[in-house]
Amino acid sequence: MKGKADALFYGGKIYTMEAPDVCKEAVVLKDGKFAYVGTKEEALAQFDCEKCIDLQGKTVLPGMGDSHLHFFAFCQAYTTVDLGGATSRAEALQLLRERAAETPKGEWIKGSNFDQSKWKDCEDQLPTRLDLDEASTDHPIVIKRVCLHTAVANTMALEKANITNGYVFGPGGMVELDADGNPNGIFREQASKIYDNLIPDPFLVPATREKCMRKGLALASSLGVTMMHTYAAAIWHYDEDFADYVARSSRGELPVRMFVCLDYMFDPEHLTAEQRSDPYRAARMGSFKSFSDGSLGSRSAKLYTDYVDDPGNTGILVISPEDLAKRMYEAYRHGLQPATHCIGDEALEVTLDAVEYCLQQGLKDGMTPEEQAKRLPFRLIHAQMATPELIERMKKLPLVLDIQPTFLMTDLHWIEGRVGKERAALSYPWKTYLDEGLVMAGGSDAPVESFNPWLGIYAAVTRQDMDGYPVGGYHPDEKISVYDAVCMYSKNVAYANGNQDLMGTIEAGKFADMVVIDRDIFHIPENDIKDIQVLNTYMAGIERYHRD
Repeated sequence: MKGKADALFYGGKIYTMEAPDVCKEAVVLKDGKFAYVGTKEEALAQFDCEKCIDLQGKTVLPGMGDSHLHFFAFCQAYTTVDLGGATSRAEALQLLRERAAETPKGEWIKGSNFDQSKWKDCEDQLPTRLDLDEASTDHPIVIKRVCLHTAVANTMALEKANITNGYVFGPGGMVELDADGNPNGIFREQASKIYDNLIPDPFLVPATREKCMRKGLALASSLGVTMMHTYAAAIWHYDEDFADYVARSSRGELPVRMFVCLDYMFDPEHLTAEQRSDPYRAARMGSFKSFSDGSLGSRSAKLYTDYVDDPGNTGILVISPEDLAKRMYEAYRHGLQPATHCIGDEALEVTLDAVEYCLQQGLKDGMTPEEQAKRLPFRLIHAQMATPELIERMKKLPLVLDIQPTFLMTDLHWIEGRVGKERAALSYPWKTYLDEGLVMAGGSDAPVESFNPWLGIYAAVTRQDMDGYPVGGYHPDEKISVYDAVCMYSKNVAYANGNQDLMGTIEAGKFADMVVIDRDIFHIPENDIKDIQVLNTYMAGIERYHRD
């Protein structure tokens, strides 16, 4: 007797991503899960399907994911002056002038996503208060760099915050002073929270928040994204409201599986087997976040030796190595999965020290090796710079690396000038990581970069920018295959937080999350990957996006 099912999709190239070249022609969906994957003939023999959809040869992949982004911050950026598209200092200032012209005098103006490394009319140096004064002296202005690790304030904003001559922030951050001891307007790392605490948050207006959240979720679905690991950053007021996601899920209004990761202590989520296997439960708790250093773009990633273009500066450890180890161990013993931001090579060493401390101290405190083996892997976020010696240590530890390939599309233009050719050659070593058996999960760090997964896959495969530069790719020996890149944005995202048995591949019994795209990603020129268009996105078997 045939079973009942919701839908049969047939006549397509359905790449399950279980292994390379596994391609099926039909898939059956029932109650939010894949009920069968195989041939159309066998599907019709086993199931009476309410709908039968001819894919007409189109390509199907598992739903795409993002292993590390700040979704709240991304949506919040809709309320700011978006400077991400500015290709010159003049253009950035003009955008701020235009906002000032329509803003009452004395009210705050906040800009986001600026990247001075892309400005073609000036040196790759951060703007200062004097630059922003050119936009307005009648409004307090604060702009944040795309990496989120640096903010710049104009003179009125400095006055509002009472930042005066000789100001010292303290550990974990820096307020830059000029030769006379006056603040130049640049705030690094945790010092930027001065303005996060001072500027009114537009997301406190429910209607504004709802509009921005819906817009962001709709964009995710249009890009084929069905799972996100979204991170709070309390030091920047980038909170993540788990209750809000739960409410949206309960209403059937959460088209993306949101795993909410916090940077303050919380209780582990304990779900029954039934709750965990519910494909319609789209809001879940995630990892515990820590920071070890800053970013390369802000010259605050912690390096072993000086930045080539900033002698005397090796970056910033935003927390002492001892405090980082204690913080991570507290989370580990509490049953959470530590996930730690580390970009510079010294920051990676400090983080590996902390991971080793957690494992060793756990054994001293009574954990058994078997208990530790059952725990989720420690997450290293970014891991952009790694010496051979550090990679040898990484191989011996239970790790997963949250990688952002799109970083390279920007950084390849200035990385050698910033850290030197030798260290640049040891950066973004994706093929080396794979060859050494390390698992990488793909992400964007949005709003730092776009969470468009096709751009991430393109960057991992080509190691080029959007214009195809450089020819052949930057350090092409570190390119990875299309299959491995797609894995990074599908099943490896699920693996990163222990949900590989539920999602990430198209297999019977797993959640019915899949995306239909307009071309076969495995049989097109590599440079065309960035142009892939999503035709349909399904999460829990429900169509969340349809391209007109």
